[in-house]
Amino acid sequence: MSEFRHGRRAVVGAALLVAAAAGAGALLWPGQPQSAGETARAGPAVHEEHLELVTASGTHALDVEVAATPEQQARGLMFRTELGENKGMLFPHPTPRELTMWMRNTYIPLDMVFIRADGTVHRIEAQTVPFSERTIASQGPVSAVLEIAGGAAARLGLKPGDTVRHPHFGTAR
Repeated sequence: MSEFRHGRRAVVGAALLVAAAAGAGALLWPGQPQSAGETARAGPAVHEEHLELVTASGTHALDVEVAATPEQQARGLMFRTELGENKGMLFPHPTPRELTMWMRNTYIPLDMVFIRADGTVHRIEAQTVPFSERTIASQGPVSAVLEIAGGAAARLGLKPGDTVRHPHFGTAR
């Protein structure tokens, strides 16, 4: 999906991505698409976890990839050509702070859900523009960003103030 940006970390993360890919025997060039079957896993491996969105319309379960390392966060969902209806990627951070994202090398529109440390949805940037290098900021301290398919937040009725259940927020059931 999008590339994590925090000061110079985007440049460092991109450099680490190239180094990691080269070490694995595969070099990924910007603009090189990968199919969902490849799931862009030629980059740093991520693991999948369960997450729930609690909205006025009910509880919605998602399976999300967790981008926990700087390398995984720099790669995000870049080069993907599709994202399943109940899928996403979570970008957790140990302490709340202003986070910024962008859509460089991201082929699909996304909804970016900025989440406070207690699991409360702080803000949603809906239908982000593929390939845009515009900075998308959390507009306040958050401890994670959830990226889901563009339009999914509206379809699920997800709004600021709703709750995200996941171990990162201490809100998992």
